[in-house]
Amino acid sequence: MPFPPSVLADGVVTLRPFELVDARTHLAGEDEELIRWLNGGPGTPEGVEAHVRRCMASWEAGGPTFTFGIRAGTEGLLVGTIDVRLEHEELVSGQAQLAYGLYPGARGRGFATRAVMLACRFAAAIPDISEAVIRVDPRNPGSAAVAVRAGFRYLGHRIEVREGGLDWYVRELLPPVDEPGASS
Repeated sequence: MPFPPSVLADGVVTLRPFELVDARTHLAGEDEELIRWLNGGPGTPEGVEAHVRRCMASWEAGGPTFTFGIRAGTEGLLVGTIDVRLEHEELVSGQAQLAYGLYPGARGRGFATRAVMLACRFAAAIPDISEAVIRVDPRNPGSAAVAVRAGFRYLGHRIEVREGGLDWYVRELLPPVDEPGASS
């Protein structure tokens, strides 16, 4: 099976691999929520550039993490990021974890839900991946709402070694269906 496409779009949101040119916009979009729920600490220009370089290297290596820039509108403005992680100490075989964050001006417009659905399409095309997982701090209801809107079901609350208690949401990933007229 060929590797899934690295650019996915639904007409409103486009996912494209995170690139070095995204670093400045990414740092400028950082706020308290991104720091608290996703980044683990405030970014610096050097730190963000190093992060983007690691993201690019992981793409080139074929994983285990695929970080996309979430782009919106016809201008393709960077509005956040989403990761598809194939390896994590809490995952079991066949699972991919999704982690996402939007910049303040992009929240509440449906971009995260659309990005999650596109990321599920990407993960479903990876051999041996059959389930997507979103792990959410229970104090982050916005992230949980995205999971539910994207078709995930609440699996339960788990105490994890490094992260403490997180709510797990899961969604079965169906293999991609060939489109009519597509060649195999």
